[in-house]
Amino acid sequence: MALREIIVVPDPRLKQASEPVQAVDDELRALMDDMLETMYAAPGIGLAAIQVAVPKRVIVMDLAREGEEPQPRYFVNPEILWASEETAPYEEGCLSVPEIYDEVERPARVKLRYLNYRGEQIEEDAEGLYAVCIQHEMDHLDGVLFIDHLSRLKREQAIKKVKKQAKAA
Repeated sequence: MALREIIVVPDPRLKQASEPVQAVDDELRALMDDMLETMYAAPGIGLAAIQVAVPKRVIVMDLAREGEEPQPRYFVNPEILWASEETAPYEEGCLSVPEIYDEVERPARVKLRYLNYRGEQIEEDAEGLYAVCIQHEMDHLDGVLFIDHLSRLKREQAIKKVKKQAKAA
């Protein structure tokens, strides 16, 4: 496993749509292992492949709280089959938009389908933080960042702040 560089705004690669994966093989599992290690080191709770500059429809996630046993999850070619009309606000952040947090309104519950680490098809319901995180990460697969859900002014301020932090580093 290896740590990979997480790309940040305004990197144009974050705006591109990711390609579907043809097969869950050892090469893809190695990518997912690297992504998980990178996410843990950041630290974060979710990471899409495009955030490490790989335009594939792959997400890793671990919603275990500090002190809990890690619960890594892998999502290949995820798709939302159903989303509730009821929405819920949640303060989101993103490893590709460091140090920026803002409230985003998303469907409170979703039903999703994806392939797991072994390539098995899974269908399940998500709610709470799981629903927020999977929708946030799936947005990345379509070139959408959480700041794209904010007003233009807030989005521009966030990008300006990230650029300023990068210059100071």
